[in-house]
Amino acid sequence: MSAAAAERRDIPVAVACEPATVDLAAKGLAKSLGGRRILDGVDLHVRRGQAVALIGPNGAGKSTLLRCCLRLVEPEAGSLSLLDQDVMALRAAGLRRLRARVGFVFQRHNLVPRLSALTNVIHGAQARRAGPRVWLQGLAHASVREEAMHCLERVGLCHVARQRVDSLSGGQSQRVAIARALMQRPDFVIADEPVASLDPAAGEEVMELFVDLMRRQRTTLLYTSHNLHHALAYADRLVALRAGKIALDAPANAIDAADLRGFYA
Repeated sequence: MSAAAAERRDIPVAVACEPATVDLAAKGLAKSLGGRRILDGVDLHVRRGQAVALIGPNGAGKSTLLRCCLRLVEPEAGSLSLLDQDVMALRAAGLRRLRARVGFVFQRHNLVPRLSALTNVIHGAQARRAGPRVWLQGLAHASVREEAMHCLERVGLCHVARQRVDSLSGGQSQRVAIARALMQRPDFVIADEPVASLDPAAGEEVMELFVDLMRRQRTTLLYTSHNLHHALAYADRLVALRAGKIALDAPANAIDAADLRGFYA
């Protein structure tokens, strides 16, 4: 859909935010990889407690943008503020502290297959603790194990706590990854295609659970999705990237699937 078409449908291309309520503010963000411009002057603001879906075709720059937000990929230009921190000015120690406040949920669960679900969730405490007490469930303090069990309870998996992760289904594994993110006690959560590796039924179930948990604890959420239903049903706001630029920024209830299909043409 062209900018002119967007204007005809009264779909805004930018959403204004009050600075005091913003958890993420990117301005003029740019990044090139392999001689190709992946991000080309991206401006993005995410308000505290908001769920924002980032959509667009493969190669649009969605995953690169997520990684730039924490300098997992270094931006070449622009300014970036996250949780009231100037991300571009942070040195290694400050960047580690900031990353500890951000939960990650990715398409590939990034769990340790041979370890139990409970131990994998306990690993989420490494964001705020160090040492062997957060390596294995048998070494963890009772309070840490109890918190990890509570996180598993919140995703409905207490009954598999002591099972190896490689014995679980894909949907169960992604629930464990969500529980591990909750164990971080994050202020901000980033999810890159969090249910893309699951079958449709499991993906719907896990996505509904995931976003509901974020809303219940009022955690700011930025996620990518190729599933237009998931973008429309679970986000407060949609941001579409095309060729490294913001092509649409609008409340989810202001648009429908027909408006979005043009971004994948």
